[in-house]
Amino acid sequence: MKKLSQKTLNKSFITWFYGNLTCFSQEHMQTFGYLCAMLPIIEELYDKQEDRKSAMQTYTAFFNTEPQVGSLVVGMTAGLEEAKANNQPIDGEAINGIRAGLMGPLAGIGDSMIVGTLIPILLGIGLGLSGGGSPLGAIFYIVVWNVLMWFGMKFAYFKGYELGGRAVEILVGEKAQAIRDSIIMIGTIVIGAVAASWININTALMLPGGGALQKTLDGIYPKFLSAAAVIFCWWLMSKKNISPTMVMLLLVVIAFVGVLIGFFNPGLSY
Repeated sequence: MKKLSQKTLNKSFITWFYGNLTCFSQEHMQTFGYLCAMLPIIEELYDKQEDRKSAMQTYTAFFNTEPQVGSLVVGMTAGLEEAKANNQPIDGEAINGIRAGLMGPLAGIGDSMIVGTLIPILLGIGLGLSGGGSPLGAIFYIVVWNVLMWFGMKFAYFKGYELGGRAVEILVGEKAQAIRDSIIMIGTIVIGAVAASWININTALMLPGGGALQKTLDGIYPKFLSAAAVIFCWWLMSKKNISPTMVMLLLVVIAFVGVLIGFFNPGLSY
């Protein structure tokens, strides 16, 4: 019976950890990074060159998901490839079907949990530590992010290898939808909290009667302009498909024009 060694599994994981975006393009996305991660697995399981070529063809198909949580798929297919090499009823088509079926669910979970929740939390802490130009914030983010990703991705990889095909039901079954909905809700709350804490937009405009518009807005809806700016940016990116870079440039233009016409005061806006 063929059994993958710990050394080979570690090599496969490290290749995915550092190279999941290898030769990244809009046509292939993470395909080549995935293929490189599976190369040590294939080399140990199959002795004949023809068998290795056939097995590697499985991993030339398009693949793209959230790379951190996606470590689970790489580990799982390593386990499935091991079962296939031991003549169990698993073929390349079945492995590809599982990969394709898990890309979407894992992308949703990973984007909500990592991009929408963890990264804003770490950045929020880092910004708090960077007051007065201190480098502690950047150091904190770099160290904590890499430590969390190393151990988190390694756990996901080896858990996928351990579960094999049983991971499919866990990730796309009935309970999976409830898990994804919960993570999305947490991510939304975190984004709202970060926006409320770090975005502070005020206006210097005076009303015809002599009162300050900002004071009137605070009496009706505190931080109204800040909330409006967040919703505006969300609308541009999600509904109009404008890139984040273009949105940032647009905000610079709006701020510049706003200061020129007296709507914003540089001393009051952040």
